[in-house]
Amino acid sequence: MAAAVTPGVTERYFTRWYKPDVKGNLCEDHCILQHSNRICVITLAEAHPLLQNGKTIKSINYQISANCSRLQNKVSGKSKRGAQFLTELAPLCRISCSDGEEYTIYSCIRGRLMEVNENILDNPAILQEKPSTEGYIAVVLPKFEESKTITQGLLTPKEYEEVLLKRFNSTS
Repeated sequence: MAAAVTPGVTERYFTRWYKPDVKGNLCEDHCILQHSNRICVITLAEAHPLLQNGKTIKSINYQISANCSRLQNKVSGKSKRGAQFLTELAPLCRISCSDGEEYTIYSCIRGRLMEVNENILDNPAILQEKPSTEGYIAVVLPKFEESKTITQGLLTPKEYEEVLLKRFNSTS
């Protein structure tokens, strides 16, 4: 008899949502892990090109423009003062691969940027090895009054599976 696998923290406390083809970029799928306390963790979805075999991450850059670095985000106090406000299409970081490809990772939800994962700057491989845990991109806190509607336009894991199936069937 196989031993029962205990679900990890992500499976137990987070609801998975998916945003396929972000900004019209085919296969550039993002995953949003929504905690019951409404905090959202932005990660790469399983089918993202960065998680496919043979991709080597050269660099991760949280510097979005000349005047905006996500690393400058300083949050303080209970009301989270100083947090950068993000729209659904706000870029979080740019990831460059050794093959010359570059991917921009977007917030996908409106809210305040709580933190970016600085650990992936020193060790980009964890982004690919553990995308849903240590390899997350950022943590975003939606406005309280928007936390119920934040998932509109996002897909459930089952809906996302159907998108992947359609994609696979159209290429084969």
